[in-house]
Amino acid sequence: MALDLVVFDWDGTLMDSTGAIAHSIQSAARDLGLEVPDRKKAAWVIGLGLRDSLKHAVPDLPQQDVAAFVDRYRHHYLHSEPALGAFQGVVPMLEQLQSLGVPMAIATGKSRMGLNRVLEQTGWRRFFTETRTADEGHPKPHPWMLLDLLSSLDIHPSRAMMIGDTTHDLEMAAAAGTRAVAVSYGAHSAEDLALAQPEAIFADTPTLAQWLNTQVNP
Repeated sequence: MALDLVVFDWDGTLMDSTGAIAHSIQSAARDLGLEVPDRKKAAWVIGLGLRDSLKHAVPDLPQQDVAAFVDRYRHHYLHSEPALGAFQGVVPMLEQLQSLGVPMAIATGKSRMGLNRVLEQTGWRRFFTETRTADEGHPKPHPWMLLDLLSSLDIHPSRAMMIGDTTHDLEMAAAAGTRAVAVSYGAHSAEDLALAQPEAIFADTPTLAQWLNTQVNP
């Protein structure tokens, strides 16, 4: 069945930002004198909503210090953001899908402000028909972002594909009834991703792009 919509996660799927996010979480915890989560624990929360992220990554964070933690995280992340880049093969993949006339969208744990900023920095706004962010509705793994995209574009879930690097992405897709594949070069390991039973798991973007070409031209 041909695809009518391909939805991408952003961090860890298109943009090589997993390390920067995890490091910023660790640095913010250190700044506030909290127990510093290891990299795996810090990276696991990427894509979740703020409340769930903090509950998992820094469970000893007092409620009254949440705003301070967010401020320190933002400080560290914005310092590292200018040096971030796309994974190898991402731009050719997006250009390929665009040339084939396949609508693309973004469903990300970023805020609207954060996504708009990086869309402008990368010049990638031209690729995406629509975008959804965690602060506009329910964050992952709730299916709201996908369901709202499908409703807006009048596309049946079976003809849409979610592509992400976390089990949160795959659980969101399962709840929305869309197809889903994973990439193993981001926040979650191939072993963890396999437990969510995606159609396939890809170790690099060029291989993903080749496979997508067979799906949009069955």
